[in-house]
Amino acid sequence: MKIEQKDKKVFFENQGLKKEIHPFWLRERVNGESFVDKKTQQRLFDPTEIKESIEIDSLNLSNNFLEVTFNDGTYTKLAIENILKEFSNTNEVKYIDKIEWDSSLRIFKNFEFRDDLFEGKEMYKALVNFYQYGFVIFKKVPTKNNFIVKFANSIGSVRRTNFGEFFNVKSKPNPNDLAYTSLSLAPHTDNPYRNPVPCIQMLHCIENEVTGGLSTLVDGFTVTQKLKKDFPDFYEILTKIKVRFQFIDQKVVLEDWAEMIQLDESGNFKQVRFSPRLDFVPLIDKEKLDLYYHARKKISELYNSNEYKIKFKLSPGDLLMMDNYRLLHGRTSYEANEGKRFLQGCYIDYDSTEGKLKFLKRKFNF
Repeated sequence: MKIEQKDKKVFFENQGLKKEIHPFWLRERVNGESFVDKKTQQRLFDPTEIKESIEIDSLNLSNNFLEVTFNDGTYTKLAIENILKEFSNTNEVKYIDKIEWDSSLRIFKNFEFRDDLFEGKEMYKALVNFYQYGFVIFKKVPTKNNFIVKFANSIGSVRRTNFGEFFNVKSKPNPNDLAYTSLSLAPHTDNPYRNPVPCIQMLHCIENEVTGGLSTLVDGFTVTQKLKKDFPDFYEILTKIKVRFQFIDQKVVLEDWAEMIQLDESGNFKQVRFSPRLDFVPLIDKEKLDLYYHARKKISELYNSNEYKIKFKLSPGDLLMMDNYRLLHGRTSYEANEGKRFLQGCYIDYDSTEGKLKFLKRKFNF
C-alpha cells in the first residue's frame, strides 16, 4: 500500500487499486497543538461543526510525511505510516499469531513479579506470551490482602460478577459451584451463560499443601483446528447451532444462547464455550440433533484427551492468567483433609490487556 498525490488530491493504492482519500478525512486528522490534546489525543474541535466544503489548497508529499493546507486555512503534517495503519485497520493484538499447543508443551516461560512489573518491558513480553499461548504464569506474586485485585487493576479493571469482585476457590460446605469442592473438574470454560462471557480469568495460588489438585489446561484453538480438519461436519454444526447455557442459584438466574464454537465476521476462530453441566441443546430436527450429539461427544473426547491436556501444580505466589475464550481449564481431585488448597480468582476483559499491551509497545518503541 502506498500514498500518492496529484492535482491537489491524495490517493492510496493497494494491490493495484487506486482510490482518492476524502479531503474531510484528512481534515479530521489535523494534529497540531491547537487541535489535539497531547496527553489524551482527543480532538480539541468538533468536526461536525465544520460547515465549509473542505478542499485541499496545497500538498507536499515526502517519503515520511504528507503536508496539507486546506481551504479553511488549516495546515497539518501527517505521518504516512499513521495514515496507512488506519487503512489497513492495524491492531497490534490481532497480529500476534496464536501458537497451537498440546500435551507436548513441557516448557513455557514464566515471569517473576517485581514492584515495577506493570510499567516495564517484562509486562509487555508477558502479554505477548499470553496472546501467543492463551495463558501466562507470574511467579512470586504477593499473597497478602487479596493482592489479586491490585494485580488485575494494574493491568485494567476487574470484571465483577455475582461471585464478587474476586472469589475464593476452596472446598466449603453447601457450595453453589463445583469449583468450591475437592472434586476433579473436567476441562471447561467459565461463565458460558453470561453475555458477554468474561474474557480473561486470573487464578492466584495462596496455599497449596495437597498432593492432588493439579491445574489442567487445554488449548481450545488447537482442538478446534483439529476438529475442522478431521471432522468438518462436526465442526460446522458446532459453529451453527446455538445452545442455551444456564446458571441458577438462590439469588440469580443467568442464561445466554451461543454456539460451542464461535467464529468472527471473517469466519475465523473467536471463542469456545464448553461446560456440559450447564448447556441445554434446543429442540430441533432429530437428524440435526443426532449429528450435534455426535459432534459434542467428539469435541468432549478431544478436550478430555491426554493428547491435548497439560497438568501442573501451582505453588503459593503463582498467578495464572488465561484466556477464557480460548482455553479450557480444570483440575484433578484432591483430599481436603490432607491440607489446605486455596486459590483466589477474578476476571478482566480484553480491553484491559489490549490497552496495556498497546501502551507498553508505544512506550518502549517495540
